[in-house]
Amino acid sequence: MTTARPLLDEPAGPHILFVEDDAVIRDTVRIALQRYGFTVSTAADGLTGLELFRSARPDLLLLDVMLPELDGIGLCRKIREFSLAPILMVTARGDDLDMISGLEAGADDYVVKPCESAVLVARIRSLLRRASFTAVREEPVREEGGTARAGAADGRGVLAFGDLTIDTCGMEVRRGGEIVALTPTELRLLLVFAASPGVVLERRTLLRKVWDHAWDGDTRVVDLHVKRLRAKIDAERIETVRGFGYKLRR
Repeated sequence: MTTARPLLDEPAGPHILFVEDDAVIRDTVRIALQRYGFTVSTAADGLTGLELFRSARPDLLLLDVMLPELDGIGLCRKIREFSLAPILMVTARGDDLDMISGLEAGADDYVVKPCESAVLVARIRSLLRRASFTAVREEPVREEGGTARAGAADGRGVLAFGDLTIDTCGMEVRRGGEIVALTPTELRLLLVFAASPGVVLERRTLLRKVWDHAWDGDTRVVDLHVKRLRAKIDAERIETVRGFGYKLRR
C-alpha cells in the first residue's frame, strides 16, 4: 500500500483510494492525480483495498475490476454494505459485462482503460461534486384551497410522493417513514426526477444533469441506476416510457 500526501504548506486535496494490481498503471495514475492536487492512496489487491478504505475513509474509490484476493465487483459490494462514498470503476475496453456488473454492485460510474488523465480527472471531479452538492430549497406550490400539490415543497423543503418523502434541505429520503439509504448518484437522480414530476425525461437529459457528461455517454448507466433506485423507493414510482425515457409518478 502506498499513500502520498501533499507538502505541509499545501492544502490537502480530496483523498482518492486507487486499487489496481498492475504496479505500472498504479504508479502512473497516482502521479497523474497528484499533479491535479489529489491526495492518493493505493492498494494492489481487493482485500488490502477494503482494509485501507475502512481505516482511511477516502473521499472517492477508484478501482479496477480484475483484482487478486477480492475482485473489484466483490470489493464494491462489500463497501456498499457500510459506505455511500463515490465509486468509479475501471473496466477493460469492450467488456460490457464488467461495466454492467460494476454498476449493479453499486459503482456510480465507470471509465474504460486506457483512459486519458484529463478524462479520468473530469469523472472524479464530477462524482465529488455530486457527493457534496446542496439542493436549492423550493417554495411550496399550492392548488386552489391552499393544499400542497404532490411533489411540491411543504415550506420545510420536503417533497411528498405518496409514502415517499424527500427532504431537499437535509438531503434525506424516507419511504413509509423509514430512511432510505441512497448513494449520492441515486439521490441526485431522484432529485432530478422530483424537480419535474410527471414529466418524461430522456436518458441523455438524465445523463447530462446527473453525471455531468457533456459527451455522448453510455445511457445504460442511466438504466442501471434507475433500476437500483426503483429497488429502494418502489418499482412503480418511476415509470418507463418506451422509446423516450422515464418519469416520476406524482
